[in-house]
Amino acid sequence: MSIRSYMDQTPDLADGVFVDSSAVVLGRVKIGRDSSVWPLTAVRGDIQDITIGERSNIQDGSVLHVTSPESYPPDGFGLSIGNDVTVGHRVILHGCSIADRVLVGMGSIIMDGAVVESDVIIGAGTVVTPGKTLDSGSLYVGSPAKKVRPLRQEELDFLSYSAAHYVKLKNLHQNQIDSV
Repeated sequence: MSIRSYMDQTPDLADGVFVDSSAVVLGRVKIGRDSSVWPLTAVRGDIQDITIGERSNIQDGSVLHVTSPESYPPDGFGLSIGNDVTVGHRVILHGCSIADRVLVGMGSIIMDGAVVESDVIIGAGTVVTPGKTLDSGSLYVGSPAKKVRPLRQEELDFLSYSAAHYVKLKNLHQNQIDSV
């Protein structure tokens, strides 16, 4: 794995974190217990903080970045991801805030200053425009993102299931690496 310091800032990885050997995590990044960063993902905290909570998974080919402190707004935007979040393949998260138990569908883009509240599903390919807030308990799809309907109970249950599944999967990957 490529865990790199930048300007004397070194990523802080809690116990049980899995970072694939082809992923890059650099700079002002903090990753919580039992989270995972999968192949070909870039988590670049060079100019702002990136925080990933516990039991969250960032899947293959995703890009996580922030805005410059010299940009608008004057302090820019860091990136915050809560607990039990599933970020699908090839997602771009840029200077946004994602709360707990969220599923971000494959190929989605969430832009600067956007806020995703807890218990949200974002459909594949959705674009969340700068500054938009996605309300808790809803399904969003489209470009730009539009609220479609409230989540059903089985969808709410799936959010925790998905996070737990990826904890098991990362444990299997870690065990495989440890046994080689």
